[in-house]
Amino acid sequence: MKVFLLYPDRDFNLEQPLPPGSAELVRDLELSVVLDAMAKGDKFVHEVAEHALLNSLNNPRDIRYRQDILKDCLKHPEVVNEIYSISMEPLRNKHGRWLRIFSRYPGGILSSAIKMLDFFVELLKSLKLIADWHAEKFESEGFQRFFSMIRKELDDSYLRRVEEHLEDLRFKKGVLISAELGKGNEGINYVLRKPRKEKSSWLKRVLMQRNQVYSFSLHPKDDLGAKVLRELRDRGLNKVANAVAQSADHIESFFAALRLELSFYVGCLNLASELRKLDEPYVFPRIFPPAERYHDCRELYDISLALTRGERVVGNDVVARGKELVIITGPNQGGKSTFLRSIGIAQLMTQAGMFVPASSLSVNLSNGVYTHYKREEDTSMKSGKFDEELARMSKIVDMVEPGALILFNESFSSTNEREGSEIARQILFALLDSGMKVFFVTHLYDLATTFISRYNGKTLFLRAERQAGGKRTYKLKEAKPLQTSFGEDLYREIFEQDPGEKIDIGFPGKSR
Repeated sequence: MKVFLLYPDRDFNLEQPLPPGSAELVRDLELSVVLDAMAKGDKFVHEVAEHALLNSLNNPRDIRYRQDILKDCLKHPEVVNEIYSISMEPLRNKHGRWLRIFSRYPGGILSSAIKMLDFFVELLKSLKLIADWHAEKFESEGFQRFFSMIRKELDDSYLRRVEEHLEDLRFKKGVLISAELGKGNEGINYVLRKPRKEKSSWLKRVLMQRNQVYSFSLHPKDDLGAKVLRELRDRGLNKVANAVAQSADHIESFFAALRLELSFYVGCLNLASELRKLDEPYVFPRIFPPAERYHDCRELYDISLALTRGERVVGNDVVARGKELVIITGPNQGGKSTFLRSIGIAQLMTQAGMFVPASSLSVNLSNGVYTHYKREEDTSMKSGKFDEELARMSKIVDMVEPGALILFNESFSSTNEREGSEIARQILFALLDSGMKVFFVTHLYDLATTFISRYNGKTLFLRAERQAGGKRTYKLKEAKPLQTSFGEDLYREIFEQDPGEKIDIGFPGKSR
């Protein structure tokens, strides 16, 4: 039996390594906040969610397959949680039942395997009951296939046969074994035989003449004889014990796969619950091929910030249809970095088959998401900040493929504006000519104005809004870059200066 709730044609592989650059993505986009909200303290859910988010899907069919299943989960969370609870039972109750790894004897292996199969049969009955009651409510291809499999392969007659076989395997009337004599009259070819069931009445069985048989009995204190008989019994049980143990392993692996794949949707349900508490919107995005360059959103917000603050945060409306480069400028602390995080997280959630934190989102798929963010001073660095920026950029260039999404946040600002702008220009020209899609937050005015003419039709300029008096709305509007970042606003806010007062920043005879 196959689960197939994360892919339409294969199992989810938790052993698949995370793609290069994942650590930077988690750090720069503050993904750990989202993962913690999905996991709610469950380390396994956290791990599965991380792998699902960072190992992005590129096939639109796979994404829509997950979206449809998640929509079913959001409609029927109680059913999904009940199935997930059933999948957890083998993990909770395996200890004390499945002792195969501790037993060297076929008899012990068979006994523990039967106990596990008894337990699994009850769980399978519960799954069958859920399928009978709720299958018609689910609309997604994934759940319809799953419930159809459960109902077809676990019908009542099959479950009855399993229970009958398990009852026979307890050998309450002893075991019937045949053997042959080999060299030196040593027993060989031990075979377990199925006893013939008596169909006559009890009176006929009592009165009928029995065939003569040869038998012997052991003295209660004959330990050596008991050991020899046990060894003979184990030889006959060996193949059956292995077959029953393999059956138990097979069913256990089914429940493990069910737990693995459902844990992703349980994480999504946890996240949706947190967003509802904050009264934040979420929606399933429309997806387009990488070449179509779609990025239209309404009320797109930084989900990490909302979860951290525990309240609604400002969202942004953007129309970036047909754009390859989005340059974001404006005043300090105006919401530029927050918006950039919202872009990156929404892309990852889209390509994991999840809902996104927005009222609407239409976006093209990308061949990977990469971040290049400004780093604070690190005393452990063996070179300067600018060298470190270039080294990280070199690693990204080695990894990216055409169609990738790259997010820059104040990159190359650790050197002077002229040098930083020129290096950033050359890098952007190369990336854009190679088919990349770029969002770039910058204070480098020379860099921003370069693209007004060269990439005019394919460049969108956004600027963080600043109201009179320096108030930030944390909204981004389509607007050309300005030469100032309004650092004076922050100075006045810190030192409570009058807006009309000139500020002495330390240069004799000058004020700004």
